[in-house]
Amino acid sequence: MSIDRIVLAFAGIVILVSLTLAEYVHHYWVFLTAFVGLNLLQSAFTGFCPLALILKKMGKKSGSAF
Repeated sequence: MSIDRIVLAFAGIVILVSLTLAEYVHHYWVFLTAFVGLNLLQSAFTGFCPLALILKKMGKKSGSAF
């Protein structure tokens, strides 16, 4: 699995988990969803993604985006 797919899968999982926590635990968990969304947006323009850097150092295969 390439870095691109791992980043997208991880973002999707975090969004779904944070929305579930916002519904059943406390509504402030929605800020985690906003953080992930903003991080995805800024990485689309800048190409900088902290998770992609970590995965690259772990030796994962690069994709076309990162």
